[in-house]
Amino acid sequence: MSGGEQQMLAVARGLMAKPRLLLLDEPSLGLAPLVVLEIGKIVTKVHENGTAILLVEQNANMALKISNIAYVIETGEIVLQGKSEIIREDQRVKEAYLGK
Repeated sequence: MSGGEQQMLAVARGLMAKPRLLLLDEPSLGLAPLVVLEIGKIVTKVHENGTAILLVEQNANMALKISNIAYVIETGEIVLQGKSEIIREDQRVKEAYLGK
């Protein structure tokens, strides 16, 4: 199986138990950009269907696009928190994590 297929299988296995909360740790790690987009769509759809999601993700661009609330953690300390759309526009976040 490809990396993307493995990640989708891991999400599907987690959903089989019909959880109220799904914890995802780096679901986009090592995946091609098109597969990352697909993972983002799947996570969004799972949330829309009523499952809360706790997403830990280094791909800040993807995470901030699909999340409602975000926490920026540096060396184990929360340095910024709030609505994802506001954090995505923060100049420090753009420079440090979004490459803008």
